[in-house]
Amino acid sequence: MPNSLLPEPVRRLAAWCAVFLLVTGVAAVLIWLCITFKAAVTPALLALLGAALLGPMHRRLVRMRMNRSLAAALTCLAVVAVVGGAGYVVVLALIETGDQIIDSLRKAGKDLAEHFGAAGTSLEDLAKNSKDLLSKFGGTAASGVLTGISVVGQMLGTALLALLLIFFFLRDSDRAAAGLRSLVPSRSGDMIEAMGRRAFEAVEGFMRGTTFVALIDAVLITIGLLVLKVPGAVGLGALVFVTAYIPYLGAFLSGAVAVLVAFADRGWVVAAWTLGVVLAVQVIEGNVLQPVVQSRTVQMHPAVVMLAITAGASVAGILGMLLAVPLTAAAFGVISELRTRYAADAPPGPVDLP
Repeated sequence: MPNSLLPEPVRRLAAWCAVFLLVTGVAAVLIWLCITFKAAVTPALLALLGAALLGPMHRRLVRMRMNRSLAAALTCLAVVAVVGGAGYVVVLALIETGDQIIDSLRKAGKDLAEHFGAAGTSLEDLAKNSKDLLSKFGGTAASGVLTGISVVGQMLGTALLALLLIFFFLRDSDRAAAGLRSLVPSRSGDMIEAMGRRAFEAVEGFMRGTTFVALIDAVLITIGLLVLKVPGAVGLGALVFVTAYIPYLGAFLSGAVAVLVAFADRGWVVAAWTLGVVLAVQVIEGNVLQPVVQSRTVQMHPAVVMLAITAGASVAGILGMLLAVPLTAAAFGVISELRTRYAADAPPGPVDLP
């Protein structure tokens, strides 16, 4: 008499469906909790990314027999100096050239509207709305309206909390493994520790590699735009650096803006040369820089990256787009570790005798 009314394939399918529903439910609850407590989750995630980027510097100071707290404090001070200086340069460049870039985009929209109709008109409207939005934001900040002050205060509070968390994450990084082990049964400690290390290594590799690639891309494209005398070259280079943290989509958007600005102010020939510069930099990135970067972290298919960016944008907007890829890299690191362990523990298959 059969043990079940359902055939074996149907039972396997039902089991996999139950697992899928369970995982989806857990993920949905986690996302809901992150959205609900975003005031605490956002600085924690930013601090985790910062700790992954700054970990090598802290470890080097510790190897020089420096106290862990002092090494973490010096690392955070270096972050404030470097990131603050770079942020000031980027923001200043965008402010000084923002109006010029937007005016060039509007002019490009008018020129394209004469040839392509609705597409150019939409671009012109987008640039006009962007300029209006920037002017309203500037007016709000200048007049000291409560909303503007609240937003700035919230951003400063998030940045300060993230900086403090980076200090604690770096100082107590040697206790992270023991902390993970304390949360699970002793027999699962090795596996949880290995999964945590693999996830953090994936995030660390992504942050270090992306920052390096973003800097190289921004410098090369800025030099090319300066040679071609494209207006707002420094601001466009800053835009390239910022958007490089959104893989694929960021390069496309910043490259398109650079080409349109060149087309509006210098004509088709310079726009074509600008496109050539952008494509040449992308070729260097794809064939020289990315292979070196991806060899030290988890490799993900571009389709997976694009889906992760889309999902992050739907959940948390621009911040979600920035956080989606490193979090996905961490998840892939965990899956890779699990696959490696289960493959090692699996019994060998039957051997065909001659």
